Amino acid sequence: MKMAWAAAALVVVVAVQLMAAADGMGVNWGTQASQNLHPSIIVQMLKDNNINKIKLFDSDSWVVKYFAGTGIDVMLGIPNNQLASLAKDYDNAKDWVKQNLTKHLYDGGVNIRYVAVGNEPFLKSYNGSNLATTFPALKNIQRAINEHGLGDKVKATIPQNADVYDSGTDGPSAGNFRSDIRDLMTQIVSFFQENGSPFLVNIYPFLSLYGNPDFPVEFAFFDGGAAPVVDGGISYTNMLDANLDTLVWSLKKAGATGVKVIIGEIGWPTDGDGSATVDLAKRFYDGLFKKMATKKGTPLYQEDIEYYLFSLTDENQKSVAPGDFERHWGVFQYDGKPKFLMDFKGTGNEKMPIAAKNVLYMESKWCVYNTDVKNLDKLPGNMDYACSRADCTALNHVGPCSKLDQASRISYAFNIFFQMNAQDVETCVFDGMARIVEANASTDNCLFPLALEDSAGWKIGARVGPATVLFGLLALLSVF
Repeated sequence: MKMAWAAAALVVVVAVQLMAAADGMGVNWGTQASQNLHPSIIVQMLKDNNINKIKLFDSDSWVVKYFAGTGIDVMLGIPNNQLASLAKDYDNAKDWVKQNLTKHLYDGGVNIRYVAVGNEPFLKSYNGSNLATTFPALKNIQRAINEHGLGDKVKATIPQNADVYDSGTDGPSAGNFRSDIRDLMTQIVSFFQENGSPFLVNIYPFLSLYGNPDFPVEFAFFDGGAAPVVDGGISYTNMLDANLDTLVWSLKKAGATGVKVIIGEIGWPTDGDGSATVDLAKRFYDGLFKKMATKKGTPLYQEDIEYYLFSLTDENQKSVAPGDFERHWGVFQYDGKPKFLMDFKGTGNEKMPIAAKNVLYMESKWCVYNTDVKNLDKLPGNMDYACSRADCTALNHVGPCSKLDQASRISYAFNIFFQMNAQDVETCVFDGMARIVEANASTDNCLFPLALEDSAGWKIGARVGPATVLFGLLALLSVF
């Protein structure tokens, strides 16, 4: 794959059509993992589940080409580290559009609908590093698209975190864009209105619950059990409606009431925190699907809304700086197996989504703790080594693997390091404390994963192409 995959997750946005019952639903596919399912397997997986939209955080042509002739709508992505070069020189934007967009638009080619310029570039944690480049990059990309006569077909937008607006504690009607970026956001949403581009926003009720111990739990769901928040005669019983209407008020105050709103990311993790469980994820999705089925939007935005669930599969190399849950957003496991029953239509007819097909695994062998070793002085250091370089998050918190006994916990840590390193025998040593076995080390409740074969999965950084190298060099040169 190309270098850009190392910088950003390839995110599939999957819209489940389901006999027109849920035309506006999608799912993100993140690829920050030691191995990923091959794009051809993903395409078949989406087709099997009647999914017809895909959103990418990147635009790797090797990946995009697999969506040609599939009928799946595609949203290309531009990582934040490319914004400076695209903003600095319009020729760079023209080259990007030529190399990543127009080459796929032929009879029977890829149906590209949007280009996502950056990803949450105005997060407070970025300390303003993208403020000077995002809007110029957006304008240059849309201009290049327009010059190819594609302006009516392909729209450029910016996926934003919901922290670009707020209302304090005064309810949605007090909503406005953040004071530090208000002028810039007003210019951006005016541009969206002029060009017919949507406002793409990522909203996570789980994160509100995770980040605030006083957040009312029921308000994160859609069961109607939350104490309502009353604002201007409107009663809000869930966080999503209240958050979206805060955006609606922000757009209104910016003079951009005609801008379409799309939910770019929304979901619930299944592990990595006390509130990140399969049961709570299912509860959240059940309520979300029922809400989507009504096609009623929010009290103030009474239109059918396009939603993109996050995420399609788990990603075992995502940063856990925000929390261990970051590696467990998938509604499918890393290998495309569904985690729980789902009812995409929101009509009460739930079933297991169809798993990925033709997935090939490496040899059936696991790296486990060698219980014959009696000197355990080096065990803590080896455990730390494995877990600092592989994904041991399943051992923490309240998930099934957290209940393993000590010997099994050690085996899990050794094995996940072994599998994430493609079963390299040199990674199952640990000062003689580990050994390779052919018996499945998994327990009834805890899966010990097997690595994916190269033919079925590929690793971040495995492929580098000329277009990505070009934009990487341009981004680097723009610093000087």
